[in-house]
Amino acid sequence: MAKVFDHITKELQEFIAAQHLFFVASAPLSPDGHVNMSPKGLDCFRILSPHQVAYLDLTGSGNETSAHLQENGRITLMFCAFEGAPLILRLYGKGETILPSSPNWDSLYSLFPPIPGTRQIIVADIERVQTSCGLGVPLYEYQGQRQALVDWAEKKGVQGVNDYRKQKNVVSIDGLPTPLSKLF
Repeated sequence: MAKVFDHITKELQEFIAAQHLFFVASAPLSPDGHVNMSPKGLDCFRILSPHQVAYLDLTGSGNETSAHLQENGRITLMFCAFEGAPLILRLYGKGETILPSSPNWDSLYSLFPPIPGTRQIIVADIERVQTSCGLGVPLYEYQGQRQALVDWAEKKGVQGVNDYRKQKNVVSIDGLPTPLSKLF
């Protein structure tokens, strides 16, 4: 039932654009390390080419993906159809974290709407594109994006968000440094 593609086809790009939610998975090299999977919403995902994608990464309680990418680069992104025809799409690749101080920040950031609390941009070079049936995924009705994370960042302000990142986002739960550790 699974199909493998060597790039993100036009049809799959349309499928991605219609989704309100995607998931990001990464893991450290250590067999004792924690596999991380995070849901992502808001208008934060872009297809840069049939072989490259990017998403705005907002400040959160941890920074696992960034730590894992710095250590080994492995990343998987997953999209599920919760409405309409069933489908699961996985994008496998190698990723990197782009910080606001990076030379290509401005060109990438300009592709997204400004969202308070934006921490970094994750760019992934896609090596494998795979679909599967999704027949077991339940149907859900989309009601809208939550505003809580944006409200939290606006309330904290730039300095408050930076203080939070310094406290919570410079080391992974397994003790791996994140690219933010170089800034603080």
